[in-house]
Amino acid sequence: MADLRSGRSTEADAWQRSGARIDETEPELAAWVIHRPPAAPAHPAGRVGPLGGIPLGVKDIIDVAGLPTRCGTDLYAARPPAEADAAVVQAWRRAGAVPAGKTVSTEFAFFAPGPTRNPADPTHTPGGSSSGSAAAVASGQVPLALGSQTAGSVTRPASYCGVASMVMTRGRCSTDGVTGLSASLDSHGLYAAQVRDLACAWSAFVGQEVVHGDPSTHPRVLLWDAAELGVVESDMAAAVTELGRAIRAKGAELSAFPAAAAVAETTAAHAVVMAYEAARERSALFEDIDRLSDPLADLLRRGASTTTADYHAARRSIAVSRERIIGLFEDVDVIVGPAAPGAAPEGLDATGDPVLSRAWQAWGLPVVTVPGITDGKGMPLGMQVIGSPNCESELLAGASWISEVIAAGFPP
Repeated sequence: MADLRSGRSTEADAWQRSGARIDETEPELAAWVIHRPPAAPAHPAGRVGPLGGIPLGVKDIIDVAGLPTRCGTDLYAARPPAEADAAVVQAWRRAGAVPAGKTVSTEFAFFAPGPTRNPADPTHTPGGSSSGSAAAVASGQVPLALGSQTAGSVTRPASYCGVASMVMTRGRCSTDGVTGLSASLDSHGLYAAQVRDLACAWSAFVGQEVVHGDPSTHPRVLLWDAAELGVVESDMAAAVTELGRAIRAKGAELSAFPAAAAVAETTAAHAVVMAYEAARERSALFEDIDRLSDPLADLLRRGASTTTADYHAARRSIAVSRERIIGLFEDVDVIVGPAAPGAAPEGLDATGDPVLSRAWQAWGLPVVTVPGITDGKGMPLGMQVIGSPNCESELLAGASWISEVIAAGFPP
């Protein structure tokens, strides 16, 4: 990605590499619903944005002009092509990225998996719901891909597939043109191979360079072990512990996360809000509920039976705890913890558990997933780095530092 921005590589080179890699890997991975690169060159001379015409995967709940948005369901098999780009696609086009097609989403961005397999091991889930985007980047099919997150749909696939990702602060970019699931929870996300590539893309997106700071200036870190949720597996727990030791050994200020109870309470509240809003935002699906997967049908029924009083109580609980969590960033720069309970589970019938992302998503915070750690079997284990709202550049600087700690010899 940096080569395109610097001129060391051309737009044509990028598309040639992307096409060759898709030809090589797509039969096994099935990351794409539609792969339709534009006629080359995608940009007339002199009109390319700072990303230099980079190929972009777009999750198939996000509209791209001229392509249908199928949302991982046969219900939309005959849906006509979108007439216009989603707002977020327009923004990435201005930055110089060019859609290469639509990547696989789970059914309506919930739990029922699509056909995509994990590049790290095709017998293991790639996660969901942004499975195609994560796999496309992890396999080198495209250097950048868009996802979305309502619970853990960006962070979990990044952890499972071994790539970097970022969830934007909720509301940072309009969700117009996106088939969402829960209006107060839905956020945009993106994938790249490494944190440095995310930083490069984000610089182009916002029109200013990400502040990397002096390498000798260490971030102030809160280490979150997620023990209160009772789901973290032994390899992931050991990795968190070892990462904490490595962070401290590099001279950073490290403290234990002080709000475990707030995470547990907000995790439960998130599930209430998500179900209630999904039942209303996707109310038309009740007409075809017998054609939906069991997980999605159960979510909609649970949401329909949730009282308005319970919903507003959950929203109030999230709002109160959010103020406390945001206050933590007065004294620290980032919160670091496990991005998923463990490595990608074996099998393709489920997409794993999003529980470690629910609280941060409910609070609308930006999150970067940092790759580079593996378990005893060589499967990826991602770490999530959480930042203050609307401070993505500062978050990426902190995540870059964490990435360097891991790359400096973090034990497998």
